[in-house]
Amino acid sequence: MTSTRLKGRIRRNQNSELMAPSALPITEILVVADCWQAEPEAEATIDRAIATAAEFVAADVGDSELAIMLTDDAGIQTLNRNWRGIDKPTNVLSFPALQPLGERQADDAPRILGDIAIAYETTRREADEEQKPFDHHLSHLAVHGFLHLIGHDHEKDQEAETMESLEREILSQLGIPDPYAERD
Repeated sequence: MTSTRLKGRIRRNQNSELMAPSALPITEILVVADCWQAEPEAEATIDRAIATAAEFVAADVGDSELAIMLTDDAGIQTLNRNWRGIDKPTNVLSFPALQPLGERQADDAPRILGDIAIAYETTRREADEEQKPFDHHLSHLAVHGFLHLIGHDHEKDQEAETMESLEREILSQLGIPDPYAERD
């Protein structure tokens, strides 16, 4: 099963007149694994998480696009092996896009932020093991992936603290408890 849904910045008022674009990126969600049918609210959950993160962070993402692929463990294992040299599944992978040099022009196409892949089985297993609602864990992974696309990382301790703090604040805006509370 493959489905694609595009959530964008083009808005219309009640009279169907075009309104100014929002400061949110265009988010394309591609469902490429049948196992995601078990979570019919996954796409809406991701939309909310990305919109909340984009509104919260001080980054220029209004004229941009990102794609999120909802895959299975086999699909993400292939990506992990091919791109990171790690031959095992993981929960989320982010692939930030290289940004063009020079100033943007008014008629330029939207800037590509990059791609995020999320694996169903690993996400489900982690949520169950940590006794978290699936949608909370999925929101966390979407926010985590989005933060990578806009330049955040967790390779160094200070970077990790900054990124985790942002995740906590964004997730609290969604009514989701601190995902790192048990580790602190």
